[in-house]
Amino acid sequence: MNMHPARISITLVLVTFLASLTLAPAQTPTAQTESGVISGIREGGLGVYKGVPFAAAPLGDLRWRPPVPVAPWLGIRKTDAFAPACMQVGVSMPGETPPVVSEDCLYLNIWTPAKRVDEKLPVIVWIYGGGLVNGSASMPLYWGDRLAHKGVIVVSIAYRVGPLGFLAHPELTRESPRHSSGNYGLMDQIAALAWIQRNIACFGGDAKNVTIAGQSSGSISVSILMASPLAKGLFQRAIGESGGLFEPLQLGQKYLLANAERDGEKYAASLGAASLKELRRLPASQLTGDGGGIVHPVIEPYVLPVSPYEAFASGNQNDVPVLIGSNAEEARAIVDVSHGTAASFDKDVERSVGQLPPALLAAYPHTTDGEAQQAQLGLERDLRFGWDMWTWARLQSGTGKSPVYYYSFRQKPPFPAGSVYSGWGASHFAELWYVFNHLDQDPWQWTVADEKLADEMSSYWVNFARSGNPNGANLPTWPAFTNTDAKVNYLGDPITVGDVANINSLRVFDSVYTAIRGKSFGAQ
Repeated sequence: MNMHPARISITLVLVTFLASLTLAPAQTPTAQTESGVISGIREGGLGVYKGVPFAAAPLGDLRWRPPVPVAPWLGIRKTDAFAPACMQVGVSMPGETPPVVSEDCLYLNIWTPAKRVDEKLPVIVWIYGGGLVNGSASMPLYWGDRLAHKGVIVVSIAYRVGPLGFLAHPELTRESPRHSSGNYGLMDQIAALAWIQRNIACFGGDAKNVTIAGQSSGSISVSILMASPLAKGLFQRAIGESGGLFEPLQLGQKYLLANAERDGEKYAASLGAASLKELRRLPASQLTGDGGGIVHPVIEPYVLPVSPYEAFASGNQNDVPVLIGSNAEEARAIVDVSHGTAASFDKDVERSVGQLPPALLAAYPHTTDGEAQQAQLGLERDLRFGWDMWTWARLQSGTGKSPVYYYSFRQKPPFPAGSVYSGWGASHFAELWYVFNHLDQDPWQWTVADEKLADEMSSYWVNFARSGNPNGANLPTWPAFTNTDAKVNYLGDPITVGDVANINSLRVFDSVYTAIRGKSFGAQ
């Protein structure tokens, strides 16, 4: 029987449309992005796309400029291997294999369980830590496979770090139509989030249900994205693990644009570059490391007009539900106090974090050598992480309409004696194995309790991404934190609910910072 040409045309369109909805049958999954078709790989029932470009390579004249869109391509582009990490030295985590690096590094990775493009799955976007000096979106611990199997799409994004990501300089400010410089790494994060908004539906994701998540400086980035007007509407939830930027600006004058520009000029001079043109000609390998301290965000008119503290205190943050917290023994992964003594306590602290007001030192008793070692660990835990996370929770609870879920990670992983992690306990980084449910990546003596906690924590994170509330079936109840009922979920064996840990020393920090700032906020 002959079909009418119009019917043939309609049939072909319908067949093509239905084929485009189905992701499952193909052994090699493909997706139609705004720049062209990409092909990934099938791993454990997931569609996995590695090394997907979200911005053009920031090379040549694009060095130290906001990211620009990727040029379209013809045919099918393979995205089956991780791209190099951004230029850096060292590693973001002890024990990590150093990544291959390149200045051409603005790529992301996607793990999707979707079988059809119209599933509208929640999306978790992972922002790596590393002190804004290093870090990699392809680190195995961050792979999104286990979370994806619980019903979310996981995207890990790359961003420029070190001087290539955060240089401020008068010439850069002058050439910018926004009259600002620095924060290129943050612009990369925002560009990646904007790409996800435009493209994640092709992978079965819901652009209106995106959770940003990060640890350490990745968590600091999350606090900044909540404060940045440029990031408004690009995410609907936020997870911060052990990092925020809320200290008084009086203690962080380097963050101000004029001071950052001055530091940038000194940095350029140290490289023998008399102009921005000469700086852009230097090999990228000469521009890595901490660059004389060029490794921090800048308060400037475009990305971050005011500090996160000011944005939250005035109620101008991007108001979304937050899940935040820190670890009970953060500093064990960061400082070696084994040789500390009561007599050397003040100098040990000053050598590590700089000079502190006497009231802060006095809040941590250190009359014996053993006390001094514990005091330094406690002080650095609260200074670097504890106070920021508590303050973030109080600020959001005070001026935001969206809820806060606050945790304290207490579990001690079975770090082997003699390893780089030996004696760390519930330290900085320790929650990551549990959040990503990746205990299987290290052949340690994990217990049934560890496996249970990893399953519970990863479920909390996925539930939060799905609905803005971590609670769900077969999970211990996690109450919301408020300034009138400051409840914290203690993540350990077993999970319990308690008050804010180390509250007395945190209050000392708060009183010192309030005096420095000249004003207070919220419940003390």
